[in-house]
Amino acid sequence: MSFEDARRVADAILYEGYVLYPYRASAAKNQVRWQFGVLMPRSYSEGGTGEQWFSQTECLIEPGMEAVLHMKLRFLHLQARMVERAEKGAFKRVGSLRSEGQEYISWDEVVEQEVDASVGIDELLEEERIFAIDSGEDRTIESINDAAGEARGRIVRQRWPVSGALRVSARRFPPPFPAIELRIRTENLTSGTEPSLGRDEALKHSLIAAHTLLGLSEGRFISLIDPPEWARAAADSCSNLHTFPVLIGDGGARDAMLSSPIILYDYPQTAPESPGDLYDATEIDEILTLRTMALTEEEKNEARLTDQRAAAIIERTDTMPPEIFEKLHGAIRYVGGAAGESQNSPAEVPWWDPGVDASVSPDTDSVLIGDVSVAKGSKVRLTPGSRRADAQDMFLAGRIARVEGVFLDVDDNRYLAVTLEDDPGADLHQWHGRFLYFNPDEVEPLKDTV
Repeated sequence: MSFEDARRVADAILYEGYVLYPYRASAAKNQVRWQFGVLMPRSYSEGGTGEQWFSQTECLIEPGMEAVLHMKLRFLHLQARMVERAEKGAFKRVGSLRSEGQEYISWDEVVEQEVDASVGIDELLEEERIFAIDSGEDRTIESINDAAGEARGRIVRQRWPVSGALRVSARRFPPPFPAIELRIRTENLTSGTEPSLGRDEALKHSLIAAHTLLGLSEGRFISLIDPPEWARAAADSCSNLHTFPVLIGDGGARDAMLSSPIILYDYPQTAPESPGDLYDATEIDEILTLRTMALTEEEKNEARLTDQRAAAIIERTDTMPPEIFEKLHGAIRYVGGAAGESQNSPAEVPWWDPGVDASVSPDTDSVLIGDVSVAKGSKVRLTPGSRRADAQDMFLAGRIARVEGVFLDVDDNRYLAVTLEDDPGADLHQWHGRFLYFNPDEVEPLKDTV
């Protein structure tokens, strides 16, 4: 069991939504950050704010004789980077400051925090164990001087205290049921933060993007998504609050779990074709990369000054080779392997590829409608039927269309791919292969129009 195998996925969760496109401190999106896995102080949460102050993970294990549970709670601790300008012997906080051609920007950074703990399963069956969460305050000052050595300002980095508890317990099911239920509860017990102070103040004392890696020596975890039949009722009874535990590691491994604030499936992986993190929530690499490339030089420079991770994004997109960018355009993945694939042979052509069945040819196949043979190039009048639920289909009634292919679905039903004759974008749709689809009884063939 090694947490290192799971770290890439865990890191993606840790920084999900950390800095949002267009990656500048002044951008409106970056004024409202920290949305995933935020555990606020209990005093703030219970003041009717709707924020959470704890998360609870319950999962099932099949323990060995001397099973030991290893835990790694990970979260981000907000660190304010405050730029202050020197004024008459004092310092005043400002959004930005320029000195000797260099600009400095105020921004909320983070510091990664981890709480490691291990405990024997036999101990947990006897009593609950509590492990302290204690991330202390810190303050550093960096001077900003001009060429003559005079202070133009300073950068103050400050963290505020965060404290809480990691509560761990276990219970055994009655014989002959062989599983044990684990409960891991993460609580933010930091005091002195009332709702009246506002969310920005509460975030200073919060566990951000909190998640837990669980490892088991001398035992195995049971999937809560796809449990064996004998454990299904127990898996359904597990109460997971604000977190979702899934198996992690190599497919089939059962010695580690990731309890995530984001819904995942067992054995999640980051996209292998992605060259790096983009941090923007539910990111789509190709779109965000294109948009980042389109930023002006002034916008890119502000992003570089905002955060070192944003600077890395700008550098990566500006220097991305064409062959790497092309990989972002799309990928086909298979659940449990492609049809016909074996461990000793490469994947065969997927079942839906027209090349699988040489008898199927959309470009040459035809279908008989009444006494008219309709094939690619035929002209038809569209008569969408009443079984269609899309209200926009009424605008297609009576329109003339050109058949682009005759297709066969998995139920051996034929249907027509068409483009509208009077559509100025028809050539573009043909090039992209994006058509309208109709059953043969939803068109009226026009004779002698092929």
